[in-house]
Amino acid sequence: MQIEAIRLRNFKVFRDVHLREIPPFLVVVGANGSGKSTLFDVFGFLHDCLRGNVRQALDKRGRFKEVISRDSAPGATILIEIQYRMPIAEVNRLVTYSLEIADKKGIPYVKREILRYKRGRYGSPYHFLDFSSGQGYAITNEEDFQKGDEELDREFQTLNSPDMLALKGLGQFERFKAANAFRQLIESWHVSDFHIDQARGRKEAAGNSEHLSESGDNLPLVAQYLYEQHPKAFKRLLKTMTQRIPGVQAVEPRLMDDGYLTLRFQDGSFKTPFLDRYVSDGTIKMFAYLVLLYDPQPHPLLCVEEPENQLYPRLMPELAEEFRLYAHRGGQVLVSTHSPDFLNATTLEEVCWMVKSNGGTQIMRAKDDPQLAIYMAEGDQMGYLWKQGFFTGADPQ
Repeated sequence: MQIEAIRLRNFKVFRDVHLREIPPFLVVVGANGSGKSTLFDVFGFLHDCLRGNVRQALDKRGRFKEVISRDSAPGATILIEIQYRMPIAEVNRLVTYSLEIADKKGIPYVKREILRYKRGRYGSPYHFLDFSSGQGYAITNEEDFQKGDEELDREFQTLNSPDMLALKGLGQFERFKAANAFRQLIESWHVSDFHIDQARGRKEAAGNSEHLSESGDNLPLVAQYLYEQHPKAFKRLLKTMTQRIPGVQAVEPRLMDDGYLTLRFQDGSFKTPFLDRYVSDGTIKMFAYLVLLYDPQPHPLLCVEEPENQLYPRLMPELAEEFRLYAHRGGQVLVSTHSPDFLNATTLEEVCWMVKSNGGTQIMRAKDDPQLAIYMAEGDQMGYLWKQGFFTGADPQ
């Protein structure tokens, strides 16, 4: 399932934006404070709403008044709308999930939550889930395409609280096909918040060891899991590591007597391999990204902010290519960056930038700019064009 469009209204700096035709690999640039982190936080916000409820997700971000766009009209609501492709009854259909959040006397609630798609080639999209203020219905036989819309079975429900997503409750049940699939999609998103200091060092065998966490604090555990349970994937990861990192000739995994996995890096300058805790921040970070990208059960969506931090500029094209390969294998990758070197490895269709004006942000697509298209056709590179100020409103200077 790939996200094709995002519409945001009154979500922080995004007063009213609609990003369409999102490619499998999208790179976002813009000045500090323009909204790059906010765009990625849309996915984190939905993930938090699903794990808890809307109130808790808002509280984490300063409550409703800090999330809704400044200077919004009294009674204004927050709208998040995501369109994605999903195979239903052997047809790749465009599904829309819409979430509208309101606030009454300091108490937030879900004003409207809708999941819809077209059952046929013609007509309007049909609502397979429709809830307002904690009450609504979901369709239980949505894939019975022999029946007309009026013959579908509706199951009415009242949620425990109006600040709870219907997707959270009903999405647990297989009979609500679209809701169940989208809930699983959100649960599988990975919004990276990687910290080098948390990724280093020995960790006790507790918590999730199968997938890299958002902060990377379980990196040793995941590496050991791949080594023991998915040796082929781990071998490909180590081979890529030696190919992508200059100076790293080999990476040798070795189990200690107590069963703990250590990584020994062979540098061209040293005959004796040295332990992972002694290697550079950049080497550890690149290894963590490869652990994420070579996951045997890949995330359908990766959001990575400023991957260039701690990495040598020469590694930027290598890392961009690894992200692109991941996207081509079926995932989707959104990256924000301030690195011209990273941008130089992208195409016209893969880049957008943020423009902030009068307190609000708009999203511009590089492929919609005729001048950029001409420059790229003549052999220019995106990073150089950005650095020279051709991304109107997003000059890194």
